[in-house]
Amino acid sequence: MALEYSTIGTTMKYKVEATAGTKPTSAFTEIANLKAIGEDNGEPEQIEVTNLVDTRHRSIAGLAGDTSLFQVTANFTQAFQDAWASLVSAAETGKASSKATWFEIKLPGHSKVWSFAGMPQPLGFGGAEVAANQEITAYITKEQIDGWSTAST
Repeated sequence: MALEYSTIGTTMKYKVEATAGTKPTSAFTEIANLKAIGEDNGEPEQIEVTNLVDTRHRSIAGLAGDTSLFQVTANFTQAFQDAWASLVSAAETGKASSKATWFEIKLPGHSKVWSFAGMPQPLGFGGAEVAANQEITAYITKEQIDGWSTAST
């Protein structure tokens, strides 16, 4: 029997490298007020290799994943806006010293975290509607995917 899990308790944390080129392993900071964390499951490209004698199309696997934007949705509170600005500032300071910013997503019931390095983008304006919660989508430009790895301490 499969044991499924709820997303309740899912967290996303970040940490700038202390030493350039060395992924941090402790003291990550949680990003609060998140409502949704985007999917990071890039579809591998398919390279067409069909030739004239084939009766069906054939393909081989190409590059997997992507290095596009990663997105999170948050309640657009002053606390989130301030925390995201701090994250962007820390990442920019780190990048000036060739230090990457690492992110970890921890799902309840899983022993590993989804890990990647990226550059968070400054927030824009998330829009507004009548009778709606203020939300915003924040973006991170992915620079390196570590995938499923051991969680930080």
